[in-house]
Amino acid sequence: MFSYRGPVVTVVMDGVGIRQSEEGNAVKLAYTPVLDRLFQNYKHTSLKAHGTAVGLPTDDDMGNSEVGHNAIGAGAVYSQGAKLVNESIESGNMFRAKGWTEIIANVRKNDSTLHFIGLFSDGNVHSHINHLKAMISQAKEEKVGRVRIHILLDGRDVGETSALDYVCPFEEFLNGIRSDSFDVRIASGGGRMNITMDRYEADWSMVERGWNTHVLGEGRQFDTAQHAIETYRDETGCIDQDLPPFVIADENGPVGTVEDGDSVIFFNFRGDRALEISRAFEDKDLNTFSRKRFPDVCYAGMLQYDGDLGIPSRFLVEPPSISNTMGELLAKNGIPQLAVAETQKFGHVTYFWNGNRSGKFSEELETYIEVKSDVVPFEQRPWMKAAEVTDALISEIKSGKYKYVRVNFANGDMVGHTGNLAAARIAVETVDLCLSRILPVIDALGGMAIITADHGNADEMYEIKKGKVVLSKDGTPKAKTAHTLNPVPCIFYDNTENKDKYTVKDGNFGLSNIAASVVKLLGIDKPEGWDESIIESV
Repeated sequence: MFSYRGPVVTVVMDGVGIRQSEEGNAVKLAYTPVLDRLFQNYKHTSLKAHGTAVGLPTDDDMGNSEVGHNAIGAGAVYSQGAKLVNESIESGNMFRAKGWTEIIANVRKNDSTLHFIGLFSDGNVHSHINHLKAMISQAKEEKVGRVRIHILLDGRDVGETSALDYVCPFEEFLNGIRSDSFDVRIASGGGRMNITMDRYEADWSMVERGWNTHVLGEGRQFDTAQHAIETYRDETGCIDQDLPPFVIADENGPVGTVEDGDSVIFFNFRGDRALEISRAFEDKDLNTFSRKRFPDVCYAGMLQYDGDLGIPSRFLVEPPSISNTMGELLAKNGIPQLAVAETQKFGHVTYFWNGNRSGKFSEELETYIEVKSDVVPFEQRPWMKAAEVTDALISEIKSGKYKYVRVNFANGDMVGHTGNLAAARIAVETVDLCLSRILPVIDALGGMAIITADHGNADEMYEIKKGKVVLSKDGTPKAKTAHTLNPVPCIFYDNTENKDKYTVKDGNFGLSNIAASVVKLLGIDKPEGWDESIIESV
């Protein structure tokens, strides 16, 4: 049985994966004396953080922060967003369920428009374009007369300037399905980091811009989405995720405003960037921005993005039922817990960690600290709020009241998404510097740390195909803004008398194996159904 005078601390270096090649690898190229020392002197292994190991359909699917933190906190693998939706569409259950049937019935009753809003790519992190196509085809089969699509350009989970690789084939798909009785068109759009997809209430102005674009049809008008994208690229040089909003219009004006009696589906399956726009459509009393006009619509999300708060009230696919999470188990065993992160990842160490559950399991035993993120481009401030997160963490654990602590450093992921290698190196170096401050405090308190990550990102800042870096037209490496398929580190930092009482087992482990390791170190038996511990007693 292990016993620690101080806390067991899980440090999540968000977006810091393991890859041997230095080319485009901000993790390898960064100056990281602390991480280098940890890998040399402490027990460690690598963990799978993508694909089936985190509940995604195939091992070609990159991991993400949502499913990664779900897996760490749950101690087991659950079918996640994309896989759930795939199964529901393939079985036909989605189209028989209450959410879809109410959406369709409303359109038929009012002879109104069915709108789809969501992330427009096959990145499979927040959404998948095939889900959208399946729903459009089903709408035609069910005699819906008019459909409008509002596209949020990706360039983050897919290539940074790949929008037309989706728009052009999609227009061909629409041309093939359109008929005299089925009017279907793209109606508006814009970059995902410019409009609509804010999260954790970091920047409600993004949602306001999206509302004005999708609902009101306000903004710069174009005849096609392709024309809008090409024009904005020429004028701004922005990558897809940052492109300004646009409205598709014809001689009569905007082709797809949202009106009373319409139905609206937000087709993202991941919840963090879907909550605010869902509230905007459902909460009549919302005052975070002026909606100018609040149409009476039948609204649904792909999933229910927050089960405790019931957001949205109507949804197409049941989310995974995750129970008996690490947070709940520790609360039941009287273990005081601390969770710290900046706004960009606060929901990951709380809501996602707790199995898509809002709130605490115990007000008495749990403390959650959110450090407000800056609203600036991450490449311009790659250190983000890591220092303040570290300050808050150290201040709290010095109180001596916590036995388990979790902290997220968002830098490797958020800066990695910008595609800026120089900035990503600074981001990784920032996290390393923060570790240099935290670890001595853990030593002084008689605790230990498990240092890991939820998925890769900063470890692969260039697009790579068949082992070679892809070059842009100007001969420079093409920036990669998506997550990676690389494993992540899992280091057991322990200078207590317990360090020689356990060893890292041989085997292939994933993020879900962390929970059993944590509770073993805390002297608690893992529940039935959890995956095995990474460590074993010697």
